[in-house]
Amino acid sequence: MKKTRRKFSAEFKAKVAIEALKEIKSVSELAQLYQVHPNMITHWKKEFLSRAEKVFEAGKDESDEIKKLKKENEDLIHQIGQLTVDINWLKKKVL
Repeated sequence: MKKTRRKFSAEFKAKVAIEALKEIKSVSELAQLYQVHPNMITHWKKEFLSRAEKVFEAGKDESDEIKKLKKENEDLIHQIGQLTVDINWLKKKVL
């Protein structure tokens, strides 16, 4: 009988990592509470800390991404307008 691997959501991992960072309970107590291996909690904690600086960079990344999306949207609107003009011109030529 094959065991399926459990997959944990990012929200759950963050919750457990924050609990581990608070150090109110030990890692082994948290492992029993959340039914995960203590090594997983330690790994999630390290990963959480290594990516913590990205939380404050998110505003910059989002603004750049939003600018790119707006530019792409404008280009697509221009292309739609050009294609509409071409279609109308072709309709006149056919009739």
